[in-house]
Amino acid sequence: MTEKVFKQVLPLVNDPEKYSFLCEYVKYRIEMLRNYMETEVDPSKLRYVQGQIAELRRFLTLQDEAREKSR
Repeated sequence: MTEKVFKQVLPLVNDPEKYSFLCEYVKYRIEMLRNYMETEVDPSKLRYVQGQIAELRRFLTLQDEAREKSR
């Protein structure tokens, strides 16, 4: 992402209430995907879900990343 995009994200991540809600939602989705992985047997679907989880985890570090790269 560009510096401009990170600056646009700052209002979301700097609002404790909004960012807290976002993090809770991300954790909920990760847990749902983990539960799905427990029953999935298709290796390609497992890799796909692992990628989804990895992308969701990036939201948990978005605040630090946006603050650092918007300077």
